Amino acid sequence: MTVRRPLALGSASLALLAGLLLSTVPAMAEVKVGVAVPRTGPYVTVGAQVLRGVEAAARDANAKGGINGEPIVLDVQDDSCDSNQAVAVANHYVNTGVRLVVGHVCSNASLAASDVYAANGIVMITAASVAAKLTDRGLPTIFRVCGRDDDQAKLSAAILAERFRDRRIAILNDLSPASRTLAAATKDNLNRIGVNEAMAAAFQPSDADDVALADRLKAANIDVVYYGGDAQEMGRLVRIAAERGFRPQWFGTSAIATPDFAKIAGPASNGVLMTFYLDPSRKPEAQGVVAEFKAQGVEADGSMIYGYAALQALVEAGNFAHSTEPAAIAKALHGERFDLVLGPVGFDNKGDITAQGYVLYVWRDGNFTPAKSN
Repeated sequence: MTVRRPLALGSASLALLAGLLLSTVPAMAEVKVGVAVPRTGPYVTVGAQVLRGVEAAARDANAKGGINGEPIVLDVQDDSCDSNQAVAVANHYVNTGVRLVVGHVCSNASLAASDVYAANGIVMITAASVAAKLTDRGLPTIFRVCGRDDDQAKLSAAILAERFRDRRIAILNDLSPASRTLAAATKDNLNRIGVNEAMAAAFQPSDADDVALADRLKAANIDVVYYGGDAQEMGRLVRIAAERGFRPQWFGTSAIATPDFAKIAGPASNGVLMTFYLDPSRKPEAQGVVAEFKAQGVEADGSMIYGYAALQALVEAGNFAHSTEPAAIAKALHGERFDLVLGPVGFDNKGDITAQGYVLYVWRDGNFTPAKSN
């Protein structure tokens, strides 16, 4: 009688069999989302805030099924807030099949990259780029969850006219595109109200030029200085001016909404005014996210919540449209309203969010809080 023995399989045969079995199981689809932020250069703090917000939103979304049942995978790229590098990042996303992007941070980078995205049907939503031109072109796949610089300039001019009409006002820019644009728009709006500045000046930031500028402002008996520079440049100018005995009322923009400003300016940062988006961390809709950050030992400041909102908007639009296709998501963003950490919001035909815009803040002890009304 012949005894049949079980077939003995070696390790190689078992591996082959396992591979054949696994190959019959369809792989779970993923939706890649690009995150274009500065990870090098002077704006790394803002980039880190946006990225942390996006990562938290991706984690929360994936816990609920991602976008239309597909888990989100982030592709984070550094654009250094440089226009050429931003275009390179945009082309990387085109070539690797990324069709949804949260980015960029700086307006010059967003403007340069958005042309690539629009030409390739990729949805881009920025958490921090304020240039009006970005959405004024009406590109159908370009959005933002933050405010516009022309709205910021109108508010700045109104505050200058209301609070400092009879004071000697200086309006400065440091020749960078964002600073030059905001200074010009603020000056124009201020003049339309009927208030003329005592000085308007452009300068190239450096220690030596900051010293010379501080002395020039002091000699001109300037009471209020409006400056559209970033946290590093304005922080240094405020500190140097104070060291030279010049302490006017400083007035900055959303570009200084980072702890770096107070670190650089030191005690001279106290009392500095600043326009920035409405603080979403105070809204009831954001309290769960704020609590998550606090549990990690992180304060939800600056652009962090806006980074969260940018990805959250893509997720909500995709789930509403039952699609991860950019055209369907763009259509949903333009046509619907969504409950985000910013509250119930929609997007107009330009791609601008309908949430409340800028408000006035004041710096105290290294932090900024809403300024009291006069």
